Amino acid sequence: MRNYKLIGLTGTTGAGKGEVVKILSAHGYGVIVADELAREIMKNEVVLESIKSFFGEDVVRDNVLDRGLLAERAFCDKEQTALLNCITHPHITALFFKKLSELANSGYDKIVLDAPQLFESKINIVCDKTIAVLADEGLRLNRITLRDNLSEKQAKQRINVQLSDEFFAENCDYIIYNNSTVTALTAEVERIIREL
Repeated sequence: MRNYKLIGLTGTTGAGKGEVVKILSAHGYGVIVADELAREIMKNEVVLESIKSFFGEDVVRDNVLDRGLLAERAFCDKEQTALLNCITHPHITALFFKKLSELANSGYDKIVLDAPQLFESKINIVCDKTIAVLADEGLRLNRITLRDNLSEKQAKQRINVQLSDEFFAENCDYIIYNNSTVTALTAEVERIIREL
């Protein structure tokens, strides 16, 4: 029997999952961020070799991944994104379970996994509850271009390869619409925390 509750946090890029993680962390949740796990596994030689095989030798130089070039090639359409996921998800999942075990053994009884691709990786099946953070596309475009220093075209490419708002609305236990202030977002997250 597990001695912790695992919450899967997902949603669209630029919607504000990072802010939600900060709020949950302040309320005593242990945190696992899938993007950090992804960066960690990109140092794995097996992963890098597979990426070079499918996305070109030039995406890795001196065992260092050119993240911008990989993103350009992997996020150009859903098929290329799915291919990258096939390479990386097994490694990310293994590292996730290691981190989860470490947090649980450290005494955390509430853990949140921030995973943009929670459903694609199938990790949602081990979550007790799922929360999606969504926001209007115009807001997300603005946030992504500023945060990641992308053109609007590049930001739209990333948005277009993700699951739809409708998918999240149909498949998640809670939906947070982050179109307003941090104060409003905090109030909504705290309401969900009380329900959890």
